[in-house]
Amino acid sequence: MLRRCASGLICLALLSGCGKQSITSTKSPDAHDIALLWWWMLAAAVIVFGGALLLLVLAWLKRERPGLPIFGEREHINEGMVLLFGIAIPIVTLTALFAVANIYLVNRTAPPKPSSTAMTVDVIGHQWWWEIRYAGTSAVTANEIHIPVNTRVNVVATTADVIHSFWVPALNRKVDMIPGLHNRVLLFSSRVGKFRGQCSQFCGLQHAHMSFWVFVDTAGAFRSWLAHEAAPASAPRGATASAGQRMFVTTSCASCHEIRGTGTTATVGPDLTHLAGRTSIAALTLPNTPSALAPWIHNPQAIKPGDRMPDLGLQSNAVSELVAYLQELK
Repeated sequence: MLRRCASGLICLALLSGCGKQSITSTKSPDAHDIALLWWWMLAAAVIVFGGALLLLVLAWLKRERPGLPIFGEREHINEGMVLLFGIAIPIVTLTALFAVANIYLVNRTAPPKPSSTAMTVDVIGHQWWWEIRYAGTSAVTANEIHIPVNTRVNVVATTADVIHSFWVPALNRKVDMIPGLHNRVLLFSSRVGKFRGQCSQFCGLQHAHMSFWVFVDTAGAFRSWLAHEAAPASAPRGATASAGQRMFVTTSCASCHEIRGTGTTATVGPDLTHLAGRTSIAALTLPNTPSALAPWIHNPQAIKPGDRMPDLGLQSNAVSELVAYLQELK
């Protein structure tokens, strides 16, 4: 039984870095350097731990009587080992790691100068979702960041409420989002793909459900996406979707959300202008499908307790109309 449990724990440890948000599966030079430092720190820790175990084994083998290990016949031999393993090696190891981590790596992964980047993306943290704005355009989205491949992107991070932390492990280090301050971090990827990000600073009840995607697109695909995202919402098609639009504009939905082109301007919750074009809702808590959107609108507190979206007490037919309308906002 004990052997099976140990095998299971080892498998879990090995698989813990194989997910979509792994610190060792890096896709940018900055993240690669951070992961490399982690591996060196792990190697140093393994060597130190192994050395400690070796000394314990030697002490047990060479003890003259229980509880009193003797490493040599002369006292100065013990002193030499203490100086080597207790002072010299720790000082050299910790100094080297400090220099690499806090001098070389900090400078290498420092926020880029805006003039050295091709574009700027503003990311605002909320309890518990992400607002994304593209400088110089009217494009506003939520929980999904799109950037072009092989492009240096300057991310300006701030918060609308409490302290959050912006982190995409595959692309770069963490950066805190502090009220009243603007921090910056570089996003860059040499390959097209989808990379998961997470708030890494505890920020309240739904901190664990505050995630986002970074989509790295080809240059052409990104330009098309950005132009579409900046455009207002299209008019609804069909009677059900039209009724859903009227329901959205005339109820409390319009008090929190904006859909550009409908006259709504609220910014309490995410911009929903192109909601149907996103892959998830509620900051990656649910897939963006009609079957998931309906219960989210009907009773969001049952899915994400403490979320700022209230239960509006809508009837099932009203929810169906809203879902039909929102699913057309591509």
